[in-house]
Amino acid sequence: MRLTCPLCGPRDRREFCYQGAARALDRPVPDAGADVWDDYVHLRDNPAGETRDLWHHEAGCGAWLVVTRNTVTHDVTDVRLARDERATP
Repeated sequence: MRLTCPLCGPRDRREFCYQGAARALDRPVPDAGADVWDDYVHLRDNPAGETRDLWHHEAGCGAWLVVTRNTVTHDVTDVRLARDERATP
């Protein structure tokens, strides 16, 4: 698999470190309680189809990326800087 870093261009997947689902929008409030936070931190979906994941360009520029990809076809449809995603409402 190849990912296109917005800063460095197309790179082999081995330059990146997978960090899990990009879940910032469903983050619980700080005082949500231990059970809610436990679910948020430890329980993950395993969807077949499109996902949004957080990747770190560890062996490159060090950027944090949000990658939209299909887990069935392995197609990568979008790669954005995570800092730009946070600014999107």
